[in-house]
Amino acid sequence: MWPWARRLVAPVTFWLAPSYGYGVERVLESGGGVVAANHLSAIDPTLVGSLSPRTLYYMAKAELFAMPVIGDVLTWTGAFPVRRGEGDRDSLRLAREIVREGHMVGVFVEGTRQKFGYPGEVLPGAMMIAVQERVPIVPCGVYSFGWTRDNRMPCAVVWGEPMDLGTMPRSGRGYKRAAELVGDELRHLWRQAGLAIAAGFPETLPDGARRSGPVYPPPHTATAIPSSSTSVKKAAA
Repeated sequence: MWPWARRLVAPVTFWLAPSYGYGVERVLESGGGVVAANHLSAIDPTLVGSLSPRTLYYMAKAELFAMPVIGDVLTWTGAFPVRRGEGDRDSLRLAREIVREGHMVGVFVEGTRQKFGYPGEVLPGAMMIAVQERVPIVPCGVYSFGWTRDNRMPCAVVWGEPMDLGTMPRSGRGYKRAAELVGDELRHLWRQAGLAIAAGFPETLPDGARRSGPVYPPPHTATAIPSSSTSVKKAAA
């Protein structure tokens, strides 16, 4: 339901956080992939989702699905639960199925919000999905630290070029190396996002990434349920 829900969610998001994205043209137009983003504030999921031209099927912590209203909204937007701090094979299997069918999974790769204002250690979950399914990772740097409902500060999102991790071995060592590469790129994009805010949101960044606001793809071009797959239907229904 996100292609329709974003028309309600995005205006509220940008009223709460007057923000822009950069490099939206770098997001894959089609095919499966993983969006790997850092996580600094509660606004991040709707902010990134509203600035993405593709529907993102988020891996979200399981505790959120038990919360009134929030759990329903997450389900409507196609999010699916992951149990933090333990190997959740069902969630990883579902994420792999979603990207295999040509859709985008969104992962906040540190596993939780970072309390010190900068990206933290990248965990291997997103790398496992991308390496095992041989799909690209699109890094997404988010600068939103300090945002709260009482401090509606501007934020920024900078999309990076898709990263092909297909040559990485399907092993713990390969996932660790992939996480290091993605972490380096996320820190670079996060710094760019912070500089964009400080500069008053220029039209383009030094690397040529163009500024954009919320994206509203025509609903008829998006699919609320990725496919006839039963497990994916459960994630998006």
